[in-house]
Amino acid sequence: MVIKVFLASSSGSTAIKKKQQDVVGFLEALKVDYTPLDIACNEDNRMWMRQNVPEDKKPANGIPLPPQIFNEESYCGDYDTFFDAKEDNLVYTFLGLPPPPGSKEAEQADKDNIVENGTHAEENLDDTIVPVEDRNGDSNKEVKQATDENEEGEGDEEEQEGAAKEETAETVGDEAPTVKEEEEAAVEETDEVTEDTEGQAEEEEEQEEEDLQSEEEEELRQLEEEEAE
Repeated sequence: MVIKVFLASSSGSTAIKKKQQDVVGFLEALKVDYTPLDIACNEDNRMWMRQNVPEDKKPANGIPLPPQIFNEESYCGDYDTFFDAKEDNLVYTFLGLPPPPGSKEAEQADKDNIVENGTHAEENLDDTIVPVEDRNGDSNKEVKQATDENEEGEGDEEEQEGAAKEETAETVGDEAPTVKEEEEAAVEETDEVTEDTEGQAEEEEEQEEEDLQSEEEEELRQLEEEEAE
């Protein structure tokens, strides 16, 4: 897009010269590319400018004065509208150009977009509000069902653990008397063996005493026979 500024290089009006200098100087300060078109030395430029300025923007005599500003073929305005846009920090909007990032006009545009989008968002939010119960109804049902199933599973596990503990206790209770009985039986057997051993020892001792006594008697008998001879 090319910004066209129609000027009169040889104008005898000081006011027109000053207005032209203000427009050109401000565009150069903003580093906006523009093409100056002289209507004083070029009849085609003067005729094109007069033909393309909208009728409602022309002065009462029908002859627009410079400076006149265009964006390609689109009319932007004259000095007065340019000055108003400069005061309002809307020069880029006036020229039909996107404001550069970081400029006051860009910041203002961002604020306007935020306000506009925020308003629309609030309206849409009001229109699309759904009760929490309706949004989460199915999810809550599923969560509650899963929780109930987990609780039932835990209850069954606890019952199974309790039954296993009871069975273990009964088994231990049944085995304990058996072990005790085995120990008692072993003690009884030991006592019996001890008694049998003691009885055998006593019998052996008695037998030895009897044998010893028989031997002594035999010896005495022999001595008596020898003395008798």
